[in-house]
Amino acid sequence: MSPGSPVGPLGPLPLLSPCSCQPFPGKLLVTAASSPQVTHTVHMSTPSPSSYHFNATFVGDRQLGPTEAFPTLVGDMDNSGSLNAQVLHLVAERIRTKAVFQTHQAKFVTWQFDSEYRGDDCTATITLGNPDLLGESVILVAHFLQSITSRLVLGGEMVYHRRPGEEGAILTLAGKYTALKWVATLNVGYGGAHASYYHRANEQVQVGVELEANTRLQDTTFAFGYQLNLPQANMVFRGLLDSNWSVGGVLEKKLPPLPVTLALGAFLNHWKNRFHCGFSVIVG
Repeated sequence: MSPGSPVGPLGPLPLLSPCSCQPFPGKLLVTAASSPQVTHTVHMSTPSPSSYHFNATFVGDRQLGPTEAFPTLVGDMDNSGSLNAQVLHLVAERIRTKAVFQTHQAKFVTWQFDSEYRGDDCTATITLGNPDLLGESVILVAHFLQSITSRLVLGGEMVYHRRPGEEGAILTLAGKYTALKWVATLNVGYGGAHASYYHRANEQVQVGVELEANTRLQDTTFAFGYQLNLPQANMVFRGLLDSNWSVGGVLEKKLPPLPVTLALGAFLNHWKNRFHCGFSVIVG
């Protein structure tokens, strides 16, 4: 396995993310095949107002793999003038850098700089977030992962933050074991622990569980997710059940020969007595 894979949130099962239980608004996505690639997205939802996003992506000609090309520039701007931009560049064969900028209308919200070193069996990363020399505030994140065997990766992460009147650091130890059909991860640090398990039963069925315990808040959450692939029907179904009594599902259906994908989703929270449903249409 690649030691560069992040250890923390459950990679193989994005459907277990807490944001999966948010309302599922209608969406229209139109992609224009050009260089750089340009995408127009219109979100239609209630009661929140609808929005428009313009996205432009430029990919350089230095290809290191099927999913890695440098330099890469990605920018997204909405109708209010807020901007999200990323710049990825290959400084050397083993050193990658990334800069992230985020604004809310005309005000800077986030500026972050990453530097990553990829060795033959290890990965080291340093992240500098929102550095402010005048205000004497900064967030520094450093993590290191080492492949012990071809299946086992161990490492740790340290987060240091400083601002006027406050300073502290948090250390987290992490491990990841990858088998032929399953992946298990464990993070243990100050204030709690996070464990996840993902299993690929076959080409059609994937399941996963996630457990998080927070000792400071004295709260423990559990989530179970699954994914069903039906290639003959051009359909994918994702489902979620968690300890907060939230139940949800998303059905995606491709409509060949048209370049159109239709998605239907519904989420129900029994404790809060809330129900959300919606649809998404992707063209391109």
